[in-house]
Amino acid sequence: MKRVAQFLKVSRPMYIAAMKEEFPEYSEEDIIDMYETLSLPKRATKGSAGYDFYAPFSFSLPPQASIKIPTGIRVRMDEDWVLKIYPRSGLGFKYRLQMNNTVGIIDSDYFHSDNEGHIFVKITNANNEGKTVDIAQGTGFAQGIFLEYGITVDDDADGTRNGGFGSTTK
Repeated sequence: MKRVAQFLKVSRPMYIAAMKEEFPEYSEEDIIDMYETLSLPKRATKGSAGYDFYAPFSFSLPPQASIKIPTGIRVRMDEDWVLKIYPRSGLGFKYRLQMNNTVGIIDSDYFHSDNEGHIFVKITNANNEGKTVDIAQGTGFAQGIFLEYGITVDDDADGTRNGGFGSTTK
């Protein structure tokens, strides 16, 4: 196996700012406690392709509801690699949990963005069976898989990234 990446936490101030923006109901003390207990993504078994992302706080997601979760995680990876993020397969199967953008794409240059490459995961409970998804703090809810990619022979991209969603088309 190639070792191509390393997960890290974003800085405490970056996490506090993101949580205050998305979840103003949490106190700064609560957010700091969450930050201190964040777990870096891990594989469950040596044969697992996906690195589990863990919920930084508990949440319930009723049918058709969405949530945007600041994970507190960033990833430094080799240039020719991408991290793709999906819901954990069991949650997708049981609850039809889906990523709002179908697949999260984390490019290698995102690490150097002004937001420190903070990975956010926006998911929706898309089930039509009336099932609410309950995720406890520290439970795996998404998974990331590293893939190598190629470029075309006539590629001349030379732009630099600064930002997340939609930043490369501005």
